[in-house]
Amino acid sequence: MKLIKFGVALVAVSLVAAGCRGGGDDGGSEAVDAPGVSDEPCPTPVNDGNGCIYLGSISDLTQGPFAALGVPIVDAQKAFWQRVNDDGGIGGYDIDVSTYVKDNLYNPQTHQQVYGEISGDVLALAQTLGSPTTLAILPDMESDEMIGAPASWTSLWAFEDVILESGANYCVEGMNSVDYAVENMDVGSVMAVGFPGDYGGDGAAGAEIASDGHGLEFSSVETEPGQENQGGAISSIVREKPDLVLLGVGPTETAVIVGQAASQGYQGRFIGLSPTWNPALLETPSAPALEAMYMQSGPWGPWPTETDGHAAMREAVGQVDQPNDGYTAGWVWSYPLKAALEEWLEGDYDKTRAGLLEAVQALETVDYEGVLPEDAGNFADDQPVFTQTLLSSVDPKAPTGVVVEEDFFEGETAAGYDFTGACFEG
Repeated sequence: MKLIKFGVALVAVSLVAAGCRGGGDDGGSEAVDAPGVSDEPCPTPVNDGNGCIYLGSISDLTQGPFAALGVPIVDAQKAFWQRVNDDGGIGGYDIDVSTYVKDNLYNPQTHQQVYGEISGDVLALAQTLGSPTTLAILPDMESDEMIGAPASWTSLWAFEDVILESGANYCVEGMNSVDYAVENMDVGSVMAVGFPGDYGGDGAAGAEIASDGHGLEFSSVETEPGQENQGGAISSIVREKPDLVLLGVGPTETAVIVGQAASQGYQGRFIGLSPTWNPALLETPSAPALEAMYMQSGPWGPWPTETDGHAAMREAVGQVDQPNDGYTAGWVWSYPLKAALEEWLEGDYDKTRAGLLEAVQALETVDYEGVLPEDAGNFADDQPVFTQTLLSSVDPKAPTGVVVEEDFFEGETAAGYDFTGACFEG
């Protein structure tokens, strides 16, 4: 709700003196007492008279395993909030997501360092990329009452109040991938290969739960980031010959593992968790093996999907050299934070970070413009875990190299599972 501007000079002077914007349900004004909120316009103002809300982004922008995804994620989020500003902003404020953008190198220590550099200057985090990296700042986020949209899907986020996750988590992806393989492939054994902990370990936990439920043989191999570190995982795949390999690694590792396992005689199938894919993999020597053996799990449809949200993203991002579903993810992850800011500024909440967190906890739905069902944005107490995912096959002719094979579906394992905590911790 925008601040009502009165023509009475005395009222105007009092509002300026109070340094306040926004308002409650009664249309009155209330001082905003939160870092990252200013009555001054943003560095690149859009709406005359609007103040500025600064949001921070901490991403993998240069040398980490997810840099090819991190850069378009940041670009899409800039496009998302530019669209919000072009529509008038929120509650008398334009939103700035450009001033405080930091590179985490996909390193937890670096992530924690740069968080400390910007935490006093931003209201919330538009992006915090990576599960282990975000875990490194989670105690500080909780202490600071700093909410953030994660660029990751670990099942832990469903149980953390300051995190605004979107889409099904890695554990659910692992469950649904195995369930799909049981129904559509000849699968008697499953191997999970991934980074340890809350990414690869979370997907592996879901795959193990589903495998146990189907009576399948299951094994798990941990591997570190870096194409030079994949020899052990490749050897395990070739030696044990599992019917299905669930990958929880980065795109570079995916190309190495799939390509070299195939060249050494492996003839099974691969399904990769959300962050494993990049269309640039089709320009590598592994492209034929990927096309023949690989499927991509995902929390929502890829770039060309026909929803209002996808269409808005494509228009806002504009012409790009290579469509990449990092753009799609960055766009979708922004919806809950937009909903939270609207609830906070327009509702009867303290205009502090604590009040914003309270507004988050009141959200039972989020309008994702059709990219996800509205109930996927339930952040209220005792929230359910969203358990629908998609599976895509590789198609070199598709804009992002994949086409949807199985639209939103929920396997029997996820449908019947009681999520009481992070899968990788159990």
